Amino acid sequence: MDEISFQDKMNQILERIRELPATQATGATEAADGAEARRARVQTSVNELQDALDYLRLSVKYLVFDLEATRRENAYLRRMIEQSNRERQQKPEENRDEERPDFGGNGWE
Repeated sequence: MDEISFQDKMNQILERIRELPATQATGATEAADGAEARRARVQTSVNELQDALDYLRLSVKYLVFDLEATRRENAYLRRMIEQSNRERQQKPEENRDEERPDFGGNGWE
């Protein structure tokens, strides 16, 4: 039930209560006022809950964005490390050839 239909029903009930004799109307009026107050508190709680859920959704979106960015950075850094390791492995092989003494053409190789 939305707010407008609730208010219409409440006004109808209050009109009927006003038509009652004074002894019966007092208790019924208090009950109707209490129901309206409870309805207002429930509506306030629902609004606060909706705000909290909106904040939670936004926070989750930020966390997902951050997680995706972290994964991209992690993959990039892994590629850099792998490339660095490959370069290090290739350099010693190249250096080994350069470090061999050149004995010339005397067959000592």
